[in-house]
Amino acid sequence: MKSKNATSSARAIQLSPEDNARLSTLCGQFNDHLHLIERQLGVEIANRGHDFHVIGIPGSVEIACRTLEKLYAETATIKDFSAQHILLVLKSLSAHSALPHPTEEPSYLAIQVERASIKARTPNQQHYVNAIGQYDINFGIGPSGTGKTYLAVACALNALERETVSRIVLVRPAVEAGESLGFLPGDLTQKIDPYLRPLYDALYEMLGVTKINQLLSKGIIEIASLAYMRGRTLNDSFIILDEGQNATKEQMKMFLTRIGFGSRAVITGDITQTDLPKKTESGLRHAIAILQNIEGIHFTFFKPNDIVRHPIVQRIIEAYEEQH
Repeated sequence: MKSKNATSSARAIQLSPEDNARLSTLCGQFNDHLHLIERQLGVEIANRGHDFHVIGIPGSVEIACRTLEKLYAETATIKDFSAQHILLVLKSLSAHSALPHPTEEPSYLAIQVERASIKARTPNQQHYVNAIGQYDINFGIGPSGTGKTYLAVACALNALERETVSRIVLVRPAVEAGESLGFLPGDLTQKIDPYLRPLYDALYEMLGVTKINQLLSKGIIEIASLAYMRGRTLNDSFIILDEGQNATKEQMKMFLTRIGFGSRAVITGDITQTDLPKKTESGLRHAIAILQNIEGIHFTFFKPNDIVRHPIVQRIIEAYEEQH
């Protein structure tokens, strides 16, 4: 048993309606879900049936209770929780623990796609989603794991389903650290494909492999290397340039001038992870310097506290940032 100091508090809650199957889903095998919440918040959770008792620092106790209540409500439709889901709920509630009415969970509009309802997890992510709906060109800049590409893909699929665009074009520079396309086997398409895999992953998760492959075969969704964009004009399209930090200044200008009537573009990237040759300036960094005052263009800058991956990822990024 952990020692309690004068700053500790305790709170009791009762979860309803009483349902042993839902209670089992909440707690997890061997109470693994409860132990995960305890480790993340530094609290102690004890329960007898649907009566829970939480002990710890007042703010952490409040977040733990809200997490238990939210997760239990979700057991009405979810039969099993992954550790990632629990961590995301914890992060979402922790980010808003200082709001004037902490018992009121922040309400974010969901991005509806065929197989999922996708929500922003932080205020900055919601700001990003709102900006994508408002501006013709959006830049999402920040560390890995902040949802830049995932949310942009969700917005693109939503726009396609609502028929506000007729196609989606997903673009990536074929540049990676320490590698060259010549080292990979196959023709040019096969060589480029591995660099575009993260975009496929997001699409498959949201619409499923069969539906995405159908859209790809019809050309409604196109995934291409940045090198293929030269000379094109893209009308009535939702265009995403992922890993924009690996575009040169010339490539970034070329990409931005491909945008035609009825189109919307999102450029994502992390200027701290540039894989371009030394002495080659990143087109993303250059764009930040010269385009911030252009009407119709919007920049969203993400921070480590926007990361929605495993919590250790945020700590790793913060540790690296301290070295600069």
